[in-house]
Amino acid sequence: MLRVLFKDFDLVVTMDEKFGNIKGGYVLVEDNIIKYVGSVEPEVESVDRVIDGRGKVLLPGFVNTHHHLYQSLTRSIGAVSGAKLFDWLRFLYGVWRNIDEEAVYVSAVVSIAEMMLSGVTTTTDHLYLVPEDNEAIFDAEIGAARLLGVRFHPTRGSMSLSVEDGGLPPRSVVQREDRILEHTVSLIQKYHDASKYSMLRIAVAPCSPFSVTETLMKESIKIADEYGVLLHTHLAETVDEDNYCMDRFGVRPVDYMQRLGWLREDVWFAHLVQLNEADIVKLSDAKVGMAHCPSSNMRLGSGIAPVVKMKDTGVKIGIAVDGSASNDTNNFIMEMRNALLLQRVKYGADSLMPEDVLKMGTVGGASVLHMDDYIGSISPQKAADIVAVRVDDIYHAGGQDDLVASVLLCDTKGVEFSMINGKIVIEGGALLDVDLESFIRKHNQISKKLSSR
Repeated sequence: MLRVLFKDFDLVVTMDEKFGNIKGGYVLVEDNIIKYVGSVEPEVESVDRVIDGRGKVLLPGFVNTHHHLYQSLTRSIGAVSGAKLFDWLRFLYGVWRNIDEEAVYVSAVVSIAEMMLSGVTTTTDHLYLVPEDNEAIFDAEIGAARLLGVRFHPTRGSMSLSVEDGGLPPRSVVQREDRILEHTVSLIQKYHDASKYSMLRIAVAPCSPFSVTETLMKESIKIADEYGVLLHTHLAETVDEDNYCMDRFGVRPVDYMQRLGWLREDVWFAHLVQLNEADIVKLSDAKVGMAHCPSSNMRLGSGIAPVVKMKDTGVKIGIAVDGSASNDTNNFIMEMRNALLLQRVKYGADSLMPEDVLKMGTVGGASVLHMDDYIGSISPQKAADIVAVRVDDIYHAGGQDDLVASVLLCDTKGVEFSMINGKIVIEGGALLDVDLESFIRKHNQISKKLSSR
């Protein structure tokens, strides 16, 4: 048994109502499980490692609830720097159709590593385009996650409705629906681990109302029911999507999901920007999850999601960096800060507090992914997914009065330390055991090649 003792932290932010925030706190980890949390040092015969917390804040690992990892290959593309979502997608589909398993593997390593350096210990991914039916890309991104040791909940995304059929994507990146369904089942059978403390789970994720058919949405529910996995899709992101749904289906996006049977507790939606009061009631009653993506929504001019109106409803709210071509970063701390500030722009300075957003980024995200029985808080018997932030550096100088607020309001660059499932993956602010520089070089080579094509 390996024992690690975290001691003398300026503050332990547990995100557990029983323990609250503990000054000078202690946490004991045995193997991959948290065994003790408290304000006094636990009585144990011996420990294998002591982590000194002076000048640091200890937090649960952050949970990223929506992403497109491959998009880090196409950050800040000048041709669409001012485009809205639909025009942005039409252009980039033509670039993304050239990705292969190497591109997916390398971009996944880079994107996940960047998130980990900003405190992410669990992430999902929505890989929804499959150029020329190359399904090996799903295995490639899972391989990248395993290399880095992140807790991973990817989705088997899909598009079946090409532009010729009234959708948005070109035919080269969509698949036949029978093939999508068959491969989705095989991916679940191969990788999905439903056990507690699982490091890998799979969800079913048709891309959006404008890229799949009603049939695929309904068949996806059948797979989710049979295998006990979650469902995910984009929804209500833009006014253009609203208009598309009205023109094609005669109803707005949330009502369309209700018609399809997708308003249910095992579903989480990305974005949920363009909502009215009736939409919020329906989403709350269904107890759906939400991946809030503020930076992407700002970048593409999509709007401000009404998070403040939903935070005390039945909707489970998590934070997400979204694709790093619509966000251009994978910085989760920045994402939480933007979530805080953007809601205050719309609803006032007292509408959302730093601890509210940290909750969304930890236990909220765990709840969205139905993993809150073992991640999301620093609690006994939860997985040892723990990160530490320095608060004695120049970026936090003068910010000692409220250390919880300082994590988001000050310029926190990243985490000093990270442990995932009991394994130390970041120390001294640096990622361990991975030659990140070589991946960055290869990533840039692939990116330039894609852009030139």
